[in-house]
Amino acid sequence: MGKPTGFLEIERQDRVYDAPSERLKTWKEFTQPLATSAVAGQAARCMDCGIPFCHTGCPVNNQIPDFNNLVYRDQWQAALENLQSTNNFPEFTGRVCPAPCEAACTLNIVDAPVTIKTIECQIVDRGWDEGWIKPQGSPRGTGKRIAVVGSGPAGLACAQQLARAGHAPTVFEKSDRIGGLLRYGIPDFKMEKHLIDRRIAQMEQEGVIFRTNFEVGVTVSVQRLLDDYDVLVMAGGAENPRDLEIPGRELTGVHYAMDFLTQQNKRNAGDDELRAAPTGAISATGKHVIVIGGGDTGSDCIGTSNRHGAASVTQLEIMPQPPARENKFMTWPDWPLKLRTSSSQEEGCERDFAVTTKQVLGSNGKVEAIECARIEWVTGEGGRQTPQEVPGSAFKLPADLVLLAMGFVGPRHNEFIEQAAVELDPRGNVKAPVTDYKTSTPNIFSCGDMRRGQSLVVWAIREGRQCAQAVDAYLMGVSKLPR
Repeated sequence: MGKPTGFLEIERQDRVYDAPSERLKTWKEFTQPLATSAVAGQAARCMDCGIPFCHTGCPVNNQIPDFNNLVYRDQWQAALENLQSTNNFPEFTGRVCPAPCEAACTLNIVDAPVTIKTIECQIVDRGWDEGWIKPQGSPRGTGKRIAVVGSGPAGLACAQQLARAGHAPTVFEKSDRIGGLLRYGIPDFKMEKHLIDRRIAQMEQEGVIFRTNFEVGVTVSVQRLLDDYDVLVMAGGAENPRDLEIPGRELTGVHYAMDFLTQQNKRNAGDDELRAAPTGAISATGKHVIVIGGGDTGSDCIGTSNRHGAASVTQLEIMPQPPARENKFMTWPDWPLKLRTSSSQEEGCERDFAVTTKQVLGSNGKVEAIECARIEWVTGEGGRQTPQEVPGSAFKLPADLVLLAMGFVGPRHNEFIEQAAVELDPRGNVKAPVTDYKTSTPNIFSCGDMRRGQSLVVWAIREGRQCAQAVDAYLMGVSKLPR
């Protein structure tokens, strides 16, 4: 334990944001890091609990009290080694993870958890700045080749672990750049893409081969990969978006959120408008924007729309408004249901809860408004909550752009899954147990969102690491990779 009385003497202090008026002018990250001395003080607040509940919230098994203690004692390089022993990409999770570890922190009982996410991010950022992070190549190879399909966090973590075990992984990505959701799903103002490029360069030096514009099942067949490689890992995302099947859905101006976000990331990467949007550019400039869906993707649409210069942004959520504070005795250390306001929502938007969208209205093929209604959630048979429209509550909202951000229902059932001939679970995900990540097809494994469904980056990293350990054990009989 760093300082036994640290949590009594030091107040919680977290990173701050640039003012909305300033950050809306740029697509750059706007989080201001803490001073090194302040980070050490925050690390001193960790109580090194006998039962570290933060561990129950961290999918990648970060040894949180250990690296907190090392930061407090100014042993930053040792803290980095500890952090990277469990997490391949702390600079990603330190920016976009919702920090379930902090929700589980014992100090969250009094709403003042240790700033674990900030400490994690500043450990790895300092590691890059100081030149401590270097390729960790294997001293000898095994001669085993693995095809990893999908270059999101699960595929990258899996490939990096396999390379460090001495295997020869090749990552196949259907897009023009590596990164998956990290590259084309997360806005630059939340995570700049040079962070991905830096890791790719490291992984290439470790022996990972990357192939872009390769859509497995189309560009190359699954059978060809099985012929050329010892193992194939299905590490794609849950890319099939949930649709809104209502009258007027076909009108111009109604788009999936990910189409909107991907275009902007391509623009920021320097692609011209045609390459960024071959089917037509999506812009929020001067428009009344409706975002349907209250999660992180919806928030990303809000931040992007405001940077475009939208006339107004309204976010609709079908669920009722959560309480301002959770009942600690009922929820802690689990993830609490409470009202959260994202940085994008702070920049400007109207939020409305318990609202259902009934139809999209327009003329000449273009959206002009949406018709909504209030709903209430009632307990039905078996205790299941079901929505019921409140009579006489219908209302209209002007809309020039409607963005559907209601989550994803699973992986796309395309040629890749068809040719792999793998068994699917009842939700349409690739069926593979977490014990060995094997699918029903010989020599094919699966991990990440394609296996578990839509989830967090931190869960994808965990599954990629565990899948790599399973593949290594399958090929070699035993594995020294951590699980």
